[in-house]
Amino acid sequence: MNDQNTSPNPAVHGDGPGAPADAGSAGTMTRAQRLDRLPFGRAHGRLLVGSGIGWALDAMDVALISFIMAALGIAWNLTSTELSVVASIGFVGMAVGASLGGLLADRIGRRQVFALTLLIYGLATGAAALSTGLVMLIVLRFIIGLGLGAELPVASTLVSEYAPKRIRGRMIVILEAFWAVGWLAAAVIGYFVVNPGTGWRWAFVIGMAPAAYALVVRYALPESVRFLEQRGREEEAERSVRYFEASTATPAAPSPPVGDPAPPPNWRELWSPRLRRRTIAIWLAWFGVNFSYYGAFIWLPTLLVQQGYDLVQSFEYTLIITLAQLPGYAVAAILIEKWGRRATLASFLGLSAVAALLFGQADTVATIIAAGMAMSAFNLGAWGALYAVTPEIYPTRMRGTGSGSAAAFGRVAAILAPLSTPVFISIGGAPLAFGVFAFFFVLAGVAALFLPEWTGKELQER
Repeated sequence: MNDQNTSPNPAVHGDGPGAPADAGSAGTMTRAQRLDRLPFGRAHGRLLVGSGIGWALDAMDVALISFIMAALGIAWNLTSTELSVVASIGFVGMAVGASLGGLLADRIGRRQVFALTLLIYGLATGAAALSTGLVMLIVLRFIIGLGLGAELPVASTLVSEYAPKRIRGRMIVILEAFWAVGWLAAAVIGYFVVNPGTGWRWAFVIGMAPAAYALVVRYALPESVRFLEQRGREEEAERSVRYFEASTATPAAPSPPVGDPAPPPNWRELWSPRLRRRTIAIWLAWFGVNFSYYGAFIWLPTLLVQQGYDLVQSFEYTLIITLAQLPGYAVAAILIEKWGRRATLASFLGLSAVAALLFGQADTVATIIAAGMAMSAFNLGAWGALYAVTPEIYPTRMRGTGSGSAAAFGRVAAILAPLSTPVFISIGGAPLAFGVFAFFFVLAGVAALFLPEWTGKELQER
């Protein structure tokens, strides 16, 4: 995928309104400052929706396995241990993918990696429909995870680098809200399509959609201006900024060249004295959120079946619980620019811990749904805040690497959680399992208090 002059997008070619300008014209503002001053416009909307659809497809793919697991447990007579491996192997791939995807995004571009990851996990998901046994499914789930893990930090980085600073956090929370759309789509597919017969195979076929959407990302979304500048591609960067200015009817203000291209990212810099504290804090936050979220929600349909509810009831209750994600995101989107990143993230994680404890004690349909909806709302609101703060705390040339590394460390918890949940259930039932999840929510919330506050500030360039 050559990123040079192959896209019809005016943000890349400069054939949109206001495009013909010399990249190196004198001016008083950097391109980053010009982007930060803009109101939300059509170009921002297209970027947000375009990236959000990819995000939703990612969520749909992650969520589908939770419904397919419940059906495969019946169809293939799988043990809890075997189901745990099916769930966790995807997160092994996601851990590898997140780390490699972040590094690649800082080297070859955000958009390039975004499109490539969609293609990888879309094709692998379709191939999973042909699985003839457990080993084949596990191998394909690992490949799916490679693409899934790389996409999310790269997409959030791309949107963050175009978002005006006064609404940057809100835009990332809205982007993350597309996760709920994808999870709801998976719940609907699970309810109407997945069954122990051939329905689970058709669910995988539907999951091929990201492969086709990769073309949209590759040819319709712009590359990051900050990345283009870091690579010395001044003319493309100037055209992209002017395209966003034209979409908001804001007069263009050409910027001076930014200087020599930045050196390639070095993973060790995450542990330099300047970045060490924020790296430790963000890694712990990612670890805690991943452990609790995936430990609870990947197993939720199966746990409900094990508690005596049939497959249809289990999927129905999970769908209702999932609906609560939307108001959770909405509240987080409002508070993140009012309270700030740290306060919003820590508060939502604390409330997630309380909801997890209540869910562990729930023993009726009403209490299961009520506590589950509360946990779903607060947990996903926390996810939105986490994705907003992560790219902000690193400079441009390390942003993909830093975000990807944090996500990769979080996926270690996502690997461990599905493996651990059956053990917790066997030892102490739901109260112990969800008590552990509450602990990790608290751990993440405490770590969030040590993050730098970046509300309303410009992103770091160097």
